[in-house]
Amino acid sequence: MSENSSKSIKTWAEDDRPREKLLSKGRLALSDSELLAILIGSGSRNESAVELSKRILAQSENNLNQLGKFSIGQLCQFKGIGNAKAVVITAALELGRRRRLEETLELSKISSSSSVYEIMQPIIGELPHEEFWILYLNNSNKILEKFQISKGGITGTLVDVRISLRKALEIGAVSLILTHNHPSGNLRPSEADKQLTQKLKTAAESLDIKILDHIIVTEKSYFSFADDGIL
Repeated sequence: MSENSSKSIKTWAEDDRPREKLLSKGRLALSDSELLAILIGSGSRNESAVELSKRILAQSENNLNQLGKFSIGQLCQFKGIGNAKAVVITAALELGRRRRLEETLELSKISSSSSVYEIMQPIIGELPHEEFWILYLNNSNKILEKFQISKGGITGTLVDVRISLRKALEIGAVSLILTHNHPSGNLRPSEADKQLTQKLKTAAESLDIKILDHIIVTEKSYFSFADDGIL
């Protein structure tokens, strides 16, 4: 279908144009579908860009995080979306994800389990496989470094205690927060999770390093060993 045969935003009444609406009323005045329509630019012969955007969002349960998981191929399944538009949508959503990640990095001091979740969810919360990370803290509970210890499969990952603690000694960390994700969405720790936590805790204590918590991260929530009293 040619560009001229589609319902371009340029042909709409001025009050209906998302781009003009953004310029005159600001970005907060636009709905998600209107913002997405600006990225798309045009729909198809029988569907405007906003109508197409609404249909795409409906397929992602009107959830931008869910939409961000769509592949290029999945986006191209929508009539009116080709590779070029799919790439633009994917790039815009990835920029949003990275912006959120950079904002969480400003939370350098850990004050609660929720602050750990805010930092780690954008990193591991939506992964299809497990990863184990450690936050290395100074005596003010400020993050010295975030470090990926291991990367595994869907149901588990191996953790080397020596590597974990050697890193702490190298950068002068006095306490650690363990964190890993559960791709299944199940928040409850497994027996293996509990055993690993105790193994790391015992080894760390021998070096006068504290394990403050172990956070299990999923896409929408988290579990804290410390909050649950099982650390």
